[in-house]
Amino acid sequence: MAEEFDSVKELGLCVLHVGINANGEEDAKKIAEDFQTLMGFVPKFGNSSIFASPLIEIMKNGGPGEKGHIAIGAHDVDKAAAYFESTGMGINKDKAKYNEDGTMQFVYLSKEIGGFAIHLKQY
Repeated sequence: MAEEFDSVKELGLCVLHVGINANGEEDAKKIAEDFQTLMGFVPKFGNSSIFASPLIEIMKNGGPGEKGHIAIGAHDVDKAAAYFESTGMGINKDKAKYNEDGTMQFVYLSKEIGGFAIHLKQY
């Protein structure tokens, strides 16, 4: 177990943000407004999502995951993906995005946790 923990630590894994699936643009705006009213977060509007804060993304038209997604940052997404494949988690390479040099910038894991898709993202 200690060896696995060291491997995860070496990958620099951390939570980057949580994504919430909304039912359309109006629902997403309402969720962002609720965060603004409750906590004073100023929303940042994008084409497909609204960031209520740097740590909370609201997907206008849903997205992967029953409830949303959790973005996990990694120093090296290729190494992190290989680690998770070795644990049996699996990754969806068909949804991966790549950097110009061919390294992975972004990839979803195959398994949801608590209704949330998990994606690894370069940081």
